[in-house]
Amino acid sequence: MSTLERVAVRRLGAPGFASPLTFAQGGAGEHGWFVPEDAWLRHDIELGGGDAPADPRLFERAGPRQALFFDPSRVRAAIVTCGGLCPGLNNVVRSLFLELHFRYGVREVLGIRDGLLGLDPGRGRPPLPLALDFVSTIHLEGGTVLGTSRGPHSVAVMIETLSALGVDMLFCVGGDGTHRAAHALAGEIATRGLSIAVVGVPKTIDCDLGYCDRTFGFLTAVEKAREVIHLAHTEAGSTPRGIGLVKLMGRHAGFVACLATRVSQEVNFTLIPEVPFALGGDRGLLAAVTARMAERGHAVIVVAEGAGQDLFSEPPPGRDASGNAHLHDIGALLRREIGAHFNGIGQPVDVKYFDPSYILRSAPANTADAILCDSLARHAAHAAMAGRTDVMIGLRHDRFVHIPIALAVAAERRVDPASDLWSEVVAVTGQPVRFG
Repeated sequence: MSTLERVAVRRLGAPGFASPLTFAQGGAGEHGWFVPEDAWLRHDIELGGGDAPADPRLFERAGPRQALFFDPSRVRAAIVTCGGLCPGLNNVVRSLFLELHFRYGVREVLGIRDGLLGLDPGRGRPPLPLALDFVSTIHLEGGTVLGTSRGPHSVAVMIETLSALGVDMLFCVGGDGTHRAAHALAGEIATRGLSIAVVGVPKTIDCDLGYCDRTFGFLTAVEKAREVIHLAHTEAGSTPRGIGLVKLMGRHAGFVACLATRVSQEVNFTLIPEVPFALGGDRGLLAAVTARMAERGHAVIVVAEGAGQDLFSEPPPGRDASGNAHLHDIGALLRREIGAHFNGIGQPVDVKYFDPSYILRSAPANTADAILCDSLARHAAHAAMAGRTDVMIGLRHDRFVHIPIALAVAAERRVDPASDLWSEVVAVTGQPVRFG
C-alpha cells in the first residue's frame, strides 16, 4: 500500500481564540463535537478489485474547531453568489448568515450583490448588510436574493474593495468558474500579506467539480428533469408514432441525464457528452430509434446539452461572459435529423421537443438539497473561522472535507463509461453501450 499523503490546506496563521460554540450534548471523547486537528478522511476507500493502486491521499475533515484564527466578535464576513442560477443558493446564504450571526456572534455579514460585479464599485451595486428579517424565508424561493452575474473582473479591484469594506472572510458560492476566481483572489491576498479567508461552497447542477461527490442543486435538477421526462413520455404515448425528445443540462458531464433516466424508468435512449454516438449506419442512433418505433410505436430520448458536439462541422458559436464556449443545439439537430430520417423512409413521426434548462435552474431546493446546503454553509463558516483559506467544502464518502480549490477545479468529474452508473443507464433504457 502506498504511503498515506495528507493534502495540505492553506491557513492564514496559528489559531489564537477559543471557539464560542458550546455543545451541551457533546459526542463521545474529550473533543465533544469539535473536530480535532488530526482528523482526516481517505480519498480512496476501496481496496483491490483492479489494477489501479489505491489513492493514498487524505483530506482534512471539515467541521468546528476549538481554536479559531479569528475573534468572532470582530469579524466582518461577506457572501457572494456567482454564475448561473441553481436550486439552493438562498438556502446557503441563509444558513451562512445564521451560523455566523447566532452561533459565532459575528457583528456584520454583507451580501455582495450581482456576483463578483458587486466587488467592483465602479460597476456594481453596494453590498447589502444582511439581517434576520431579510433571510428568514428566502430558502423557500428559487434564484438568489443577492443577484448573480458572469464575467471576469479585476482581482486587484476586488481585493481593494474587500479591504475597504473591512471584510475578514469571503464566502464564494458557485461552480468551477467561481472557484477559479476565488483561487485567484486567495493567491493575491496571500501575496499582499492580508488576512482574508476565502472559502468556496460548491454549486453546480452538472455535479462536475472534482473531489466532491455531490454539489448542491444537482438532485433538485434531477427531480425536475424526471417530471419533464414523464411529460415527454405522456406526449409520446398519446399520439401516433410519437417521440418525446428532452434536452437536459450537462455541458461536459452527463450526470443529470443519467440520474434522471434511472429515476424516471421511462427513457429509451440517453445520450451524454462522455459517450460519443453516431447518427447513421446499422448501429447508429437512427437505426435503433427505427427499431424501437417498429416495436412499440413511441419513444423517449434524453440528451445532455453537451452531447454530440462532434456532429457539427462549424466551430462553437462564440463564448459567454465567463469564457465558456457556447454549445451547438444538439436537441434541435436531433429533432431535425430524426424527422428527416423517418420522412425519408416513408414513416413520419411526431417529435415533441422539451428544453427545460431554466426550469431546472430556477426551482427552489428540494429536501435533499436543502439539507446539503445547510451542511455546506455551516462547514464553510467553521473553515473560515479556523483560518482556512483557498479551500472548498466538499462532500466525500458522506463526510465533509476541506478541498484545496486548485485541486477541485483541476479535476473535473465526468461520467465514466466503464462505471456502474453508465451500466445502470444502459440496463434501464435497453440501449447499446455505444451507438455506431
